[in-house]
Amino acid sequence: MRGPGAGGAMDLAYVCEWEKKPKSNHCPSIPLVCAWSCRNLIAFTTDLTHMVHIIDTEHPWDVYSVNSGHAEVITCLEWDQSGSRLLSADADGHIKCWSMTDHLANSWENTVGSMVEGDPVVALSWLHNGVKLALHVEKSGASNFGEKFSRVKFSPSLTLFGGKPMEGWIAVTISGLVTVSLLKPNGQVLTSTESLCRLRCRVALADVAFTGGGNIVVATSDGSSTSPVQFYKVCVSVVNEKCKIDTEILPSLFMRCTTDPARKDKYPAITHLKFLARDMSEQVLLCASNQNSSIVECWSLRKEGLPVNNIFQQISPVVGDKPPMILKWRILSATNDLDRVSAVALPKLPISLTNTDLKVANDTKFFPGLGLALAFHDGSVHIVHRLSLQMMAIFYGSSSQRPVDEQTIKRQRTAGPLVHFKAMQLSWTSLALAGVDNHGKLSMLRISPSMGHVLDMNMSLRHLLFLLEYCMVTGYDWWDILLHVQPNMVQNLVEKLHEEYMRQNAALQQVLSTRIVAMKASLCKLSSSTIARVCDYHAKLFLIAISCTLKSLLRPHFLNTPDKSPGDRLTEICSKITDIDIDKVMINLKTEEFVLEMTTLQSLQQLIQWVGDFVLYLLASLPNQGSPVRPGHSFLRDGAALGMFRELMVVIRIWGLLKPSCLPVYTATSDTQDSMSLLFRLLTKLWLCCREENHITEPDDTLIDECCLLPSQLLIPNIDWLPINDGIISKLQNKQLVRLQFGKAPGLVGHTLSSQFDAFVRAPGQPKIDHLRRLHLGAYPTEECKSCTRCGCVTMLKSPNKVTAVKQWEQRWIKNCLCGGLWRRMPLSYS
Repeated sequence: MRGPGAGGAMDLAYVCEWEKKPKSNHCPSIPLVCAWSCRNLIAFTTDLTHMVHIIDTEHPWDVYSVNSGHAEVITCLEWDQSGSRLLSADADGHIKCWSMTDHLANSWENTVGSMVEGDPVVALSWLHNGVKLALHVEKSGASNFGEKFSRVKFSPSLTLFGGKPMEGWIAVTISGLVTVSLLKPNGQVLTSTESLCRLRCRVALADVAFTGGGNIVVATSDGSSTSPVQFYKVCVSVVNEKCKIDTEILPSLFMRCTTDPARKDKYPAITHLKFLARDMSEQVLLCASNQNSSIVECWSLRKEGLPVNNIFQQISPVVGDKPPMILKWRILSATNDLDRVSAVALPKLPISLTNTDLKVANDTKFFPGLGLALAFHDGSVHIVHRLSLQMMAIFYGSSSQRPVDEQTIKRQRTAGPLVHFKAMQLSWTSLALAGVDNHGKLSMLRISPSMGHVLDMNMSLRHLLFLLEYCMVTGYDWWDILLHVQPNMVQNLVEKLHEEYMRQNAALQQVLSTRIVAMKASLCKLSSSTIARVCDYHAKLFLIAISCTLKSLLRPHFLNTPDKSPGDRLTEICSKITDIDIDKVMINLKTEEFVLEMTTLQSLQQLIQWVGDFVLYLLASLPNQGSPVRPGHSFLRDGAALGMFRELMVVIRIWGLLKPSCLPVYTATSDTQDSMSLLFRLLTKLWLCCREENHITEPDDTLIDECCLLPSQLLIPNIDWLPINDGIISKLQNKQLVRLQFGKAPGLVGHTLSSQFDAFVRAPGQPKIDHLRRLHLGAYPTEECKSCTRCGCVTMLKSPNKVTAVKQWEQRWIKNCLCGGLWRRMPLSYS
């Protein structure tokens, strides 16, 4: 069953194991569960301690183990659609909802929950919020994002007044009960429990899916392959402030292997039952097993015409000569006999297949999102097509190499069960697979975008670009895509990503403006030749944020001002008036719109100082512009960024008339030096060279000479660049397996930085800085801090400010870093 080139389609990126694992907690028979969120957080269980372990894939060693409070084995884990809340359910019927404390990825608290006392939960899901974005793989070459990714009409499971989706979850218990819990806006939980059907029976396996009409479909099995797999439609409503559940029986099915005379009694137990996707209730995957082997079947629910006898047609002729339609389950595909399946992982990508008969173009038939993963007891993992079940890729674990001699077989029998995955999950782009084995180790597998097959040139690059665009549009984290980016791909991907972005309409570009900058920064981190640009991209994110915040503080003098906001007028006037004299630009503005309270202006001084310092640093580095390894180099050709700095300099100049102490502080050699006028004049000259992206001219000798004189007129500041991140992604590019240990940061060396770049990295023992507030924290900070899981940005956990304007600035970063990454709490004595 091994496909061509399939051996290279999957490889181990890293393995993380526990330092000491007490044998008393290990039980081979207990089920393990794991769940992977769209923010690339993985939650999993390992043993009888009832702990839920949560890791960020970029820092897998930094595990946060939650004492769940569950008294019995945890049977289900489910992330919500935003990736910020987690449901856990146990074998005693208790369901708990976990939320981040202070939006920290390594701090969780149990807020609400529900229970069906003493009734083990076998299936669990959040209710659908009605958002579904389909990927059209066959249109991956289209220029418009609207053609590649389309919003599918899909109704939420339940709506509040005004059509807003109501949050909550649904669970199925072992005794055939379905329980729904709804989260009201006031924090209360409405819970209702009903029997799936009148005759309750044991439910060993179950799964939940949703229909486009807002209904819920539940599939159940009692575990015996001789019994039918039952399906139920569940409708949830709120009547008189109470949750109401209505159920209806749908057509059931018997597995094909039980009706085949050759296999009738071969596979007595159904071991896995899964809908192919949460929002695909018409397709289901079933696996039946015996002690040594398994068989997998894929079924589809279709509408079929019901043949009607001629006698009845004459009595009551059918309109349009069409027979009445019925719903019927039909088998799509089935595998041959396989080794025993230990775990199944389904893709989360909502791929839209234009042809239901599985015939897709050659360049898309090996797209990773089309495959599902099967793990086997011999340690191997297969990726098979999610509809045809044809082999797409294979991974052999260390224990899956078959022994050849009798002595090896005897040694294996005495050594105990082989290492295999008991729980596994595919990432949201299907480019990575996380598995938890029977020893509690977490393994991260890399899945090739082309599934190891040799396709057209640049096809892997096109797949990666397509998935990066998908993450840009959805807001999902793209860490799993970076796993496949080699240093020689970085420049190409960044350029192509920028080209695709520039093809979109202005409104969409504005929505995605910060996300694409963050994406470029994370890509540039993967190549030593582009790593200096990481600093530039983070500085640009900071500049965009400061520009938005400061311009939002401007207020029109009269409330009924018709056309544009003061911020928009500022941009328009600064782009039209190309005068190099800051005071002449300022005269054209309505200065009464810039009036703010003195305390507000003073509280913004740190942000204003950063703008002034950065402009001075850029202009002083202009004579060295031939050195692209210097941070700040890309700003010298970025007309839009220089235009933003120019606008901010004008705003700061006006505010300086109101409150001189809010102005940036420069150390000048002459007391009569008007530093802001000088810098604005040079900045405007540089901006005029590159204001039009398609007509960039070189700065003249006069400007370069003036910039050469800057260090003799003003003290050039040191810019506090973001630290090089301590994550794992840049250590995985050589395709060598990295072995890690939970709770112990690895001593790995990342990129060898050039000597020019070394000057901008803080040495240990130097003062630390709050990168968002621009405050110095000292060499050994006493304040609790948090850092970004992606870019390494550090900021204080609690705000030292009480001024409204500063609180507004800090609220921008309360949930996410400026690059979009999640926050994690840092130890007090961080280095």
